[in-house]
Amino acid sequence: MSNLTKLEFAALDITGKNYLSWVLDAEIHLDAKDLDPQVLWSNLKERYDHQKTVILPKARYDWLHLRLQDFKSVSEYNSAMFRITSQLKLCGEKITDAEMLEKTYTTFHANNVVLQTQYREKEFKKYSELISCLLVAEQNNELLMKNHESRPTGSAPFPEANATSHNGKEKYHANNSGRGDVDVDDA
Repeated sequence: MSNLTKLEFAALDITGKNYLSWVLDAEIHLDAKDLDPQVLWSNLKERYDHQKTVILPKARYDWLHLRLQDFKSVSEYNSAMFRITSQLKLCGEKITDAEMLEKTYTTFHANNVVLQTQYREKEFKKYSELISCLLVAEQNNELLMKNHESRPTGSAPFPEANATSHNGKEKYHANNSGRGDVDVDDA
């Protein structure tokens, strides 16, 4: 029994909620140890395998209705994508990178048709490559917006602290370092 406390994955919940993920973890663990407890496996499968019939319809529904435009961030969309595809995989359905890419492209907001076309033209082969690109673009967009909000277009920058203007010429004043006034024209 002491070996059970050393497992590298969550224990099976008594309600069976985590049965599907637990099965995968347990299979990997037992394969690594070259163990094959067929009786245990059969009993657990008989008791909890119905979870697939409960989870699969919801996962299919979620996949069908998953849209990039419904999320506030690419990260939130990516989390939902992996949650749904993991559930489908646990139920025996595989979602390919091509399907994940197509799902993402076709669910861009209508205002982003040009962006969608540009991303398609990059011909990503892996979903992770597209998401990385989208995350970088989103982060850059956020920085641009922060810069814009800090000083909107058309507003003049604050004048330099030690500069004055006299007859159209800027002069810089000494700042206790021993330097005197310098005309910009003289420099």
